Amino acid sequence: MPPPSVTSTPEEPAKPAATSEERSVTTLDANVAETQREQEAARRAEVARNEARTEVERKEAESKESDRKEAERKEQKAKEQERKETERREAERAEADRKEAERKEGDRQQTEAREAERRNAELNEGQRQEAEQANIERQVAQRIESERKDAEQREQERREIERKQSESEQANRQRAEQQAIALEAERVARKREDVAAKQEAVKREAAEQEITKQEIAKQEATKQEAAKQEIAKQEAAKQEAAKQEAANQEAARQEAARQEAARQEAARQEAARQEAARQEAARQEAARQEAARLNDAQQEAAKREERLRAIGRQLDEEAARRDATTAARPPRPLSPSSSGVRRYRLFGRSDPDEDIILYAEAWSRKIQLNLTFDMIRDVAKQPHTHPLVTVAVRSDGSVEAVTFVQSSGVPAIDAAIRRIVESQTPFPAFPPRLAAEWDVIEIRRTWYFDVAIRLY
Repeated sequence: MPPPSVTSTPEEPAKPAATSEERSVTTLDANVAETQREQEAARRAEVARNEARTEVERKEAESKESDRKEAERKEQKAKEQERKETERREAERAEADRKEAERKEGDRQQTEAREAERRNAELNEGQRQEAEQANIERQVAQRIESERKDAEQREQERREIERKQSESEQANRQRAEQQAIALEAERVARKREDVAAKQEAVKREAAEQEITKQEIAKQEATKQEAAKQEIAKQEAAKQEAAKQEAANQEAARQEAARQEAARQEAARQEAARQEAARQEAARQEAARQEAARLNDAQQEAAKREERLRAIGRQLDEEAARRDATTAARPPRPLSPSSSGVRRYRLFGRSDPDEDIILYAEAWSRKIQLNLTFDMIRDVAKQPHTHPLVTVAVRSDGSVEAVTFVQSSGVPAIDAAIRRIVESQTPFPAFPPRLAAEWDVIEIRRTWYFDVAIRLY
């Protein structure tokens, strides 16, 4: 509700001083009016702030909408550029494929053209050779025909001469008949002789002509064979020239290959020399390390052997005590597993019995020198304790038992050791003297794994 307006009135004549109540009312009215003015100003300021905030929000919305439209425009532009780039690349790829296809087609056509030219050349060469062969055969046929005609003409001339001779003889015969009938018998005889002579002459002439024909045919065959041989000789000369050219090229290639092989061999020898020097240095270093390791291992083995000997002595003492106790007891039937088995225990690398030491060393070498390390190579890389293993070998070389005095701590290594021992069975049989004294020898060794299996 609008505050009551305060209107100024024309100055009135002075009145008497207002009472205190009137002054209080006037002051209250003034305060109310001031409050209403302040509220109106605050309301207007709030309206202005709201309008300014609305304007800011509207401008922000317009700015966001403008940014969104700009982003959409840029995205559309980028998509359009990407589409154009894709189309350009596709066109370039299609053009490259087309050019490649044209190139391949051109290569194919050129290849076909060269192949057609080669075939035409071969065909022309074959036709030329066939024409030459036909020409040679035609010339030979012409020569044969000419010689045949000459022979026929000579035959006709010979027959004409014979006919004339026959006519002359007939006339002479008639004259002779008319002149000398008395001499008919003699003439007939002479005639018969003449006829026989003529027949003989005709036969000789025919034989000579046959010989002449055969000689002519032989000469013609010789000429044809000579022509064939000449053609074959020319062809062989061509082939020999081609072979010689191929041999020269092959010799050049082999020479180049030989030089290359010599260069490679020199490089290989140099590399081998360097590798040998490196390996020799590595071998010496490995030998030094191996010697040091073997020395340490031998010292350790000696200590272990001493401990094992002490254990063996203790075991022997216990076995002696058990034997004494058993001997003191009444005898009883023995089980098949324990009756009559003569055992010898070798718990180190030294023993008074040299044959047992030699047998144990042979047994160790069979395990160490064969390709048994491949069976344990991978699992031996695991952290483990060097196992102490007792292998009981029978006199025939078979294995009675594999016992772990000290396990490696890795079940896979223990299983691999058992497989290695089984893979090498049977071991050598006992020598006669050992077989006569012992049925089973128990060989105890510590197993080491580095680049091979080593038994100590």
